[in-house]
Amino acid sequence: MPDSSILIKPSSGMCNMHCEYCFYCDESRKRTQESYGFMSEDTLRQVIRRTMIHADRQVSYAYQGGEPALRGLDFFKKAAEFQRKYNRRGIQVHNGFQTNGGLLDREWCRFFAEEHFLVGLSIDGTREIHDAYRHSKDGGGTYDVVLKAAELLDAYGVEYNILTVVTGKMAQQAENVYKEYRRRGWKYQQYIACLDPLGEGHQKTEYALSPQQYGIFLTQLFELWYRDWRKNRQPYIRQFENYIGLLKGYYPEACDQRGECGIQYVTEADGGVYPCDFYVLDEYRLGNFNENTLEEIDRKRHEIGFVKRSHRLDPQCRECPYFSLCRGGCRRSRDTDLPGGYDRNYFCEGYKIFFKNCLEKMKDVAGTV
Repeated sequence: MPDSSILIKPSSGMCNMHCEYCFYCDESRKRTQESYGFMSEDTLRQVIRRTMIHADRQVSYAYQGGEPALRGLDFFKKAAEFQRKYNRRGIQVHNGFQTNGGLLDREWCRFFAEEHFLVGLSIDGTREIHDAYRHSKDGGGTYDVVLKAAELLDAYGVEYNILTVVTGKMAQQAENVYKEYRRRGWKYQQYIACLDPLGEGHQKTEYALSPQQYGIFLTQLFELWYRDWRKNRQPYIRQFENYIGLLKGYYPEACDQRGECGIQYVTEADGGVYPCDFYVLDEYRLGNFNENTLEEIDRKRHEIGFVKRSHRLDPQCRECPYFSLCRGGCRRSRDTDLPGGYDRNYFCEGYKIFFKNCLEKMKDVAGTV
């Protein structure tokens, strides 16, 4: 088994907050069983044992949800114990933990530091933007909770990055958000386009993001980043770094920028395995780590044609001058079954706005002008 990515949902889709745009809440409602409860330690053991035994050089375990911290710290201490137990060939192990920060305390942060976890902290820009859609269960704001979590992570020297969802509201505040993150010293940032509910069309929610809004947002954000790059003080913004890497001939580490779906093992709390976090649905179930070998799981992936399906792009895309960078974007953002049976990314026009305005400056950064 080559270098592997295992995404584990210890708390299924359960969460201590209520974010209006949560794609996993939407996804969970569109399968036979909405929640699989909490993952047992025995299922965790099976996941780690099966993947560790077959790993070649390195393996990455990322814990998401819902909110993974709901499962309790002892569960993750057990995960670290299982990794050491089954790592008999000196495999390099990476651990990630995506959280809303609401349950983090000193004990959690001490554990992250000791076990070298990379933490992703979800926050949406300024207080006004964040609290518009990221609520507590009683409807209150959660911005202060996340700030407290960031302070704790800093205090314990935990490596973390900021994950921000770009809604229509967020897209209008690129400069304010960029300056806020710089003021707080958040140097590692990731921005992801807000998804419309699966199979329900576009622009039907308050938080929806249009292609034009997205293109203008990326352009404004890049201009701010480029200005700081010229002063040698730019933050790490994952999307921009991957585009510049592509210009320099490197393979992107972000799967949504590769042009095809990668090989992932997204694992629900019952041990069920799926090919992607955006497709944890009945029709994409590949097997179960409690019952199936990795070979059987991979065979099912091939049978349903999941990776192959991501190659079905509109031929016009391949003629676009920006295709070598865009590559069709993430499959989940594509409108499917267009005439001829092809797909095209919903944000296509937004990407064109961005590349038209910023490509020459990206080439400058990459040193390819």
